[in-house]
Amino acid sequence: MKFFTKLKILLFILIPVFILAFEMNSTDDDILQPGTAKNSIVNHSFPAEGKGCLTCHEGIEPIRQHNLKMMQAIYKEGREEGDPNGCVVCHYGNPKEENNKELAHKDIVIHPGSMWTNDRTCGKCHEDHVYNLHRNLMQTEAGKIQGATWGWGALEGYDVKWGNYDLDDPDGPVPRWGTDKYKDYMHKLMKEYPQVFPEKLSELPSTDISLLAEHPEQAIFTYLRGECLRCHVGVRGKQRRGDYRGMGCATCHIPYTDEGLYEGNDAAIPKDKTGHLLVHSIQSSRKTKVTVNNKTYSGIPSEQCTTCHNRGKRIGVSYLGMIESAYDTPWNSDGSSEPKLHGKRYQYIKDDVHHQIKSRDGNPDGNLLCQDCHTTISMHGNGNIDGTTLGAVEVECADCHGTPEKYPWELPLGFQDELGMEIGDEPRGVTGELLDVQKEFSTIYDPKDGYLLSARGNPLGNVVRKGNDVIVHSANGLDFDAPTLKKLNENNSWKYPEKAVTAMVQIGEHIKKMECYACHATWAPQCYGCHVQVDFSDNKTTRDWIKAGKAHHANGETAETLNREEEMTIPGKSREGRTYVRWEDPVLGVNGEGRITPIIPGCQQITTVIGKDGKTLVSNKIWRTPPGMENGGEEGQRGIDMTPAQPHTISVEARECASCHTNPKTLGYGIGDGKFMTGYENDRYEDLKDATGQNLSKHSRPQIPKIEDLPMDLSQVVTRDGKQLQTVGHHWPLSSPLSQSTREKMERVGVCISCHQDVPDGNIFIKATAAAGEMLGMIPHNDHEHMKLLNSDIKWGAMTRILFPLLIILVLILGFWIWRLKGR
Repeated sequence: MKFFTKLKILLFILIPVFILAFEMNSTDDDILQPGTAKNSIVNHSFPAEGKGCLTCHEGIEPIRQHNLKMMQAIYKEGREEGDPNGCVVCHYGNPKEENNKELAHKDIVIHPGSMWTNDRTCGKCHEDHVYNLHRNLMQTEAGKIQGATWGWGALEGYDVKWGNYDLDDPDGPVPRWGTDKYKDYMHKLMKEYPQVFPEKLSELPSTDISLLAEHPEQAIFTYLRGECLRCHVGVRGKQRRGDYRGMGCATCHIPYTDEGLYEGNDAAIPKDKTGHLLVHSIQSSRKTKVTVNNKTYSGIPSEQCTTCHNRGKRIGVSYLGMIESAYDTPWNSDGSSEPKLHGKRYQYIKDDVHHQIKSRDGNPDGNLLCQDCHTTISMHGNGNIDGTTLGAVEVECADCHGTPEKYPWELPLGFQDELGMEIGDEPRGVTGELLDVQKEFSTIYDPKDGYLLSARGNPLGNVVRKGNDVIVHSANGLDFDAPTLKKLNENNSWKYPEKAVTAMVQIGEHIKKMECYACHATWAPQCYGCHVQVDFSDNKTTRDWIKAGKAHHANGETAETLNREEEMTIPGKSREGRTYVRWEDPVLGVNGEGRITPIIPGCQQITTVIGKDGKTLVSNKIWRTPPGMENGGEEGQRGIDMTPAQPHTISVEARECASCHTNPKTLGYGIGDGKFMTGYENDRYEDLKDATGQNLSKHSRPQIPKIEDLPMDLSQVVTRDGKQLQTVGHHWPLSSPLSQSTREKMERVGVCISCHQDVPDGNIFIKATAAAGEMLGMIPHNDHEHMKLLNSDIKWGAMTRILFPLLIILVLILGFWIWRLKGR
């Protein structure tokens, strides 16, 4: 009896402890009903079907699965506010009014995820997310603003000082999220580069029309406000095909299709009117399921990200393999033009390999989502104000793939993210501990042998170590093996062994000094020449996206109209054009981390400003930086910019060696070694001319107007004697063209000539060798055979250079010895 009494007491103590531990570690996935598969959808109903808001909105989808923790919390709060269905928790309004729409919708919040209302909706449970997002680049666009104003001569210096709205960081420079090592890393980074981590931002100024004639560079403010800033999450954007989206949290977490049509079951939402969400459900991590048209998915589709990421570096559409095109072909089956997407048409090049990868279960059409690499801190922000994407993104290729010498966990923190700082060589290891924000809101995976760490020291909650393997859990429900370079090297299981071993093992400097994507990004969008015209004549106006955000703020996202044009417009209208577009052989330069990287046209702004009276104030002008900046000397540097970028166009098979080492464009000398497209500085006439080239007609007009101060092709960054011709990055001091010594070391244009100037008809020995090779069938017929022959010749050459002198010395010694013997 004493034994059973003690056992009861022990169980009485332990059972509550186990229950408490279970509750603390539970996720939404743990709240499935008995007998339900962990990844299935439970089709429960609303607590009060046909009542309250559901009187009209019958059939609407639950914002989350009924049985999950978040939805149960919404129902609980709804009951406390007299709405068992919980609609009032996010949308407010009066759910008790079931007969009069106007009364029911009084004070209703139409867009609960909006930046201007999410402090009292999403922020009830996600306070840190809301605080961080207000300071995130997707809301401030501070980096974009700095780059564009720099290129127009409207900003002197490197400091990031303007954003979409006045903003500060009242809780100070310590990130709200992250491990202690991450916070220490960011503290060092902010101390080293304060210009890209501002403590506050001021709202971007408006163009002062009265000063425009004297300061035409102010037109950039109108261009930014009317065009570029439509992507920030404080507004809904252009609301056209491909650009339909929500605001704030809903920008990413509520699904919108290209066509912007509702396809759910709510009879009150029209299915033929654009601008609506796909279904009334949140998309998030793997545990969050969304069902539409009898299809169930999880995660945030990468296509949602392209709503914004189709301009600038264009990484969203590039990841999907697309590049914009000036043509409307191929035509549809009915003969109509290819439809525009994001206001543009596209051609297909090639998907990023992460978007076309075989999953562990053998699915050949698997793909990783953007969120699978880009962490919650990168997406929402860490609570501090970022000035550039390089300052915010914490992941590097080696975090999952390592190097041929080290597994990811054997690398030090900061590897590939050095930014000029010393990182040491202490292995980063793995961790079994997640961040609090990951424990509370993310899908939690079995850590196996530990979660991998990002380059800055945070756990990658969906990337785990299993022995010497790396497993990536995608939010879309698939799992993937991330190949580690060390294992490939140890097992000699490279897909392209000759290239891989040569580039990554034999030439270790590649790994040490280059980004992986310098070689593995086999193409990149290159829109050379960003021609911008801002026209203030004839009372032209344009929507001001900062004013639009303020209008949303003032109206609190209620039923009041948010489309009062007079509240949202400013004088002036912008239009854009290009010089030409390329995709092949991206130019190489140096990024802010100090590593060699692809560089692509960022804002190569060539500007025209037309005043209020219709007179042209500047025509096709290229602005310059202040003197002494960006290696520009006393004149300053041209403000057209080539931007260091991760193009998100990765291929397993890297660029060919020749595409860098024998390609003047890649080195920064321009397409065709800068010999073409050099006639910009004079008007080009294509009318009838006399023998001296003079126009015969007095009515002749330039076919191609001149662009002053553009003596080179826009793809040329530097001359062969080292004169820099345009800026390369404008945020980080380490970004630059390839150095003179690097270019000279890389360039091998003369390699072919060095052999073939004598082969096959050089001196008698070469002729004899060529003839023998022809007779014996040893003449190479393809690139592979050519490589083998050269490799063999190099080995024989090396042996000959060493053995022949040794043989001569040996012969001399032997002769001397024989001579000595005869002398005796």
